Amino acid sequence: MTEAIYKDWQYVRFCAYGFLKNLRFHDAFIVLFLLSEGISYTGIGLLVFIREVSIVILEVPSGIVADAVGRRRTLAGSFVLYALSFFMFFVSGSFVMFAFAMILFAVGDSFRTGVHKAMIYEYLRMKKMESHKTDYYGRTRAWSQTGTAVSSLLAAAFVIISGEYQTIFLLSVVPNLMNFALILSYPKALEGEMNRKHSVTIKQKFREVFNTFIQAFRSRKMNVGLVNTALHSGYYKGVKDFLQPVLQSLALALPLVIFIEDEKQTAIIIGITYFIVYLATAVMSRQSGRFAGSFSNLAWPINITLFLGLLAGFLSGIAFHIGFFALATAFFILILLIENLRKPIGLAYIADNTDQKVMSGVLSVESQVGSLFAGIFALVVGFLADTFGVGMALSVFTIILLPVSFLFWLKKLS
Repeated sequence: MTEAIYKDWQYVRFCAYGFLKNLRFHDAFIVLFLLSEGISYTGIGLLVFIREVSIVILEVPSGIVADAVGRRRTLAGSFVLYALSFFMFFVSGSFVMFAFAMILFAVGDSFRTGVHKAMIYEYLRMKKMESHKTDYYGRTRAWSQTGTAVSSLLAAAFVIISGEYQTIFLLSVVPNLMNFALILSYPKALEGEMNRKHSVTIKQKFREVFNTFIQAFRSRKMNVGLVNTALHSGYYKGVKDFLQPVLQSLALALPLVIFIEDEKQTAIIIGITYFIVYLATAVMSRQSGRFAGSFSNLAWPINITLFLGLLAGFLSGIAFHIGFFALATAFFILILLIENLRKPIGLAYIADNTDQKVMSGVLSVESQVGSLFAGIFALVVGFLADTFGVGMALSVFTIILLPVSFLFWLKKLS
């Protein structure tokens, strides 16, 4: 792949977007924060369910709106909603208010997910570099993971200095407002084909997008591909935050610093672990193009990584249940690594089978299916965690999900 495309200003902006987007300082501590506020695992699962179902309800319309009336304004608006959500978490103290903050987050997420990917693919189309979409998206996604890694260290520092979790929500407002300004600096050409048809009415645009959207999903190959990609993403999103109590158990079992409060010691372990993990996921994203290229067909790496990700979750739960916290952490981390290895490959598969005119809508639906899975998975795992403990909950749920996943394996394509 030519390096010239990685040296232009727009590539820098794409990377900066991903870096700022993932400066969500609350991510590494959200479960511990909610537990400290008296919310049970079932309640946490319900909050995640509320967030993800809200995303499902809004995501397809938001993708169509983005293609029909402008991707930049849609995306910029999402970061304002994110900022409001984080501020609500900062001032709230009850389940109802947390649920409202989750809904605000969901509205912002629904207007963001899929839109920026479509802008990247639009840019590659303009540059006639579509064949490199996996590698290009993998590299920009790597900056997102780098942002998460840096965010984890900063969040841990904020918790140690302030002695509380709430401050990190207020600090999360800042990078979202920075991304708001960055998106407005994107060139208008990235609005896509819909935005260039000035002579077409809004109603006609909606009809054109909707009709093409329906055509895209008449293919069984596309349906299976969407579910396959979204299944692991939903599993990852639904269970990833349960790494926090695993790390908390590890921190308390391995006292590294004497005369330090348990909460601060947990913050140190979580900050360092998440930093290392997300640097590793950044590497995995960069290598996804090379990994996919080692197979004769995209179906193989997509299927293999789905199986391995679920297997890692099952083994992590077993290890945590019997008290092997370090091993449980290692297997849990493997889920995160696999997600970032397979995500660009799955999106490349979907993009190869999608009409460019409705790219935002189709990519939004992939995320929508993943969100639906994530909400259901988090609710079930949360309930099981209150009943049997986090480790057994993860293992029992995964062993049920594993055979179901075989129904959505992709067949070898020509």
